[in-house]
Amino acid sequence: MREIVFDTETTGLDWRDDRVIELGGIELVNRFPTGRSFHRYINPQGREINAEAQAVHGISMADLADKPSFGDIVEEFIEFIDGAHLVAHNAGFDIAFINAEFARLGQPAVEQGRVVDTLAIAKRKHPMGPNSLDALCRRYGIDNSHRTKHGALLDSELLAEVYIELIGGKQAALGLDSIASGSSSAIEITTIEITIRQRPAPLAPRLTEAELAAHGMLVKELGEKAIWLKMGEAAAAQ
Repeated sequence: MREIVFDTETTGLDWRDDRVIELGGIELVNRFPTGRSFHRYINPQGREINAEAQAVHGISMADLADKPSFGDIVEEFIEFIDGAHLVAHNAGFDIAFINAEFARLGQPAVEQGRVVDTLAIAKRKHPMGPNSLDALCRRYGIDNSHRTKHGALLDSELLAEVYIELIGGKQAALGLDSIASGSSSAIEITTIEITIRQRPAPLAPRLTEAELAAHGMLVKELGEKAIWLKMGEAAAAQ
């Protein structure tokens, strides 16, 4: 199974008017990174970067002056994601921006069935939260100390580790790999023999004769279909 874990940075929060200015992603096959990645900075074609957005990702208009437009990189990006599921944190945000950019260029939208939202997975698994990317890195012991600003490629790399932890894919895949390789240490079977000894003498009954007689009288009063009668007959037959 092929998946692309990706992230975007944008000029603002409104996909209808704002633009993608950074796009990054890494490839997973069967939940393992292949080493293939995609990373581009993108000129927003005159759309100014919102001050609040710039405070988050640190990208300025000057940084993008010589960068290609989305139209210049769209074919390369489409080829990179072709046939893969797309994994993102709060995926609705990123996919809305990607589809808006595609629409401007006459490209078909990403189908919702291809999209995996790690935020939705995290909320189901950890309903008490918090479930931000940083919080999930702390929860799973993933080092994000070098993340001083948001960045599409760095966030994709961190999210890939978080995603694998969220779905338990790494542990499952490692187990299957070791079994498939035929390693003698993959599975160790230990046989334990248990000997059940007979008591030299049966235990003394815990009920008195009077108690047994009282129980017998009670069972007779329950009628012929009483389950206690059947149990008594079965015990007598043994």
